[in-house]
Amino acid sequence: MPHASSADDAAAPFADTPAAQRAQGLRFPERVEVSSPVCYADELDAAYREASDRDALLAALNELLEAERAGARITLRSAAETDDPALQRLVTDIHRDEVRWCGVLIDAIQSLPATPSTRTGAFYERAMAVPDLDARLALLNRGQGWVVRKLQALLPRLGDTHIHGELTAMLMSHQQNIARVNAQQAPQVPCEPQEGASP
Repeated sequence: MPHASSADDAAAPFADTPAAQRAQGLRFPERVEVSSPVCYADELDAAYREASDRDALLAALNELLEAERAGARITLRSAAETDDPALQRLVTDIHRDEVRWCGVLIDAIQSLPATPSTRTGAFYERAMAVPDLDARLALLNRGQGWVVRKLQALLPRLGDTHIHGELTAMLMSHQQNIARVNAQQAPQVPCEPQEGASP
């Protein structure tokens, strides 16, 4: 007849306690601290916002770079199309500025760091399709005005002080060039002869 199993027979070969585990050479902590998971939502939101801001800034800088590259090519070709020394000097000055701002924008994009666009804005083809140089310069001035508006919208959102300073200088340069072209294209009002002067 089977004998009744004792409590000792039913017991596990060793007790699953920290003391027993240490006795078998196992080193487990007697107490495990369990804490609730750290919430990283705020940090993730900030990281997403930072990435989004960077992407938006890069898009704006590349758009400006393509526009400046178009302006540089337009002025380079246009300067060769006039024999008027004053007009040629004006267009050449604007060309040098456009080249300079291309360099500034490339440096800004690379500092983020990112790869600058190599494209030329579609404005180049549009402007060069205008054969009359005065009309082309008027169109170029409207393009310069577009750059001014883009910079005015971008600058208040820029946290990088170096890029902010460079783009502020770029804004002022474009405003000055717009004024110069406007002055050059303003109709010359003939001086009226003073009273008593011979015609």
